[in-house]
Amino acid sequence: MIRRRNRRVLSLFTVLVTLAGAHTGLAQRGSAAPRPAGAPKPATKPATKPAPKPATVRAPQGETVSGISCDAMEGARMHTHQHLVLIDHGKELTIPDNVGQRPDRNCLYWIHTHTADGIIHIEAPQPRTFTLGDFFTIWGQPLDRTQAATMRAAKGEGGSLKVWVNGQPYTGDPRAIPLLVHADIVIEAGPPFIPPPKFTNWGTL
Repeated sequence: MIRRRNRRVLSLFTVLVTLAGAHTGLAQRGSAAPRPAGAPKPATKPATKPAPKPATVRAPQGETVSGISCDAMEGARMHTHQHLVLIDHGKELTIPDNVGQRPDRNCLYWIHTHTADGIIHIEAPQPRTFTLGDFFTIWGQPLDRTQAATMRAAKGEGGSLKVWVNGQPYTGDPRAIPLLVHADIVIEAGPPFIPPPKFTNWGTL
């Protein structure tokens, strides 16, 4: 009788020891071992910031921008034309037709296009100075020294676009180029950079 009771106590003691050991193992796995004094801290992966989104430019929807309004009729006091060419790595891009025209508002801006041939029309109710930046604003496209519409300057080429006005290199801010009568403007992103084409087909414009 005593032996049977002793065996029961021994079995119970064995079970308790086994459970205590399992609990200790789980606790050790759930907690990190202490770092010895003077040991370097483990390397942590630096947080990465998301790449900035490119700035978006929105074409005006009929509101006045930079003093240029969208009118029901073309202005009659100032009527001039310019030509713009964009060349992206040797390939000429299309300047869309009907830039600056808002049929949904029954109006068109003083700076606009009619055809997809790069000819810019200025038809304003009063004389004033217009710039290439005005045209790109009406078009709803970015323009600075490193980008023009969808073109981007190559980083290995000084980080700037190449610009010509009437066949001559232009190194200033392209937004400031004045839209004078028959101004012939070429903007290139390269390489390659091809000789700027000269526009002569003004006809009766």
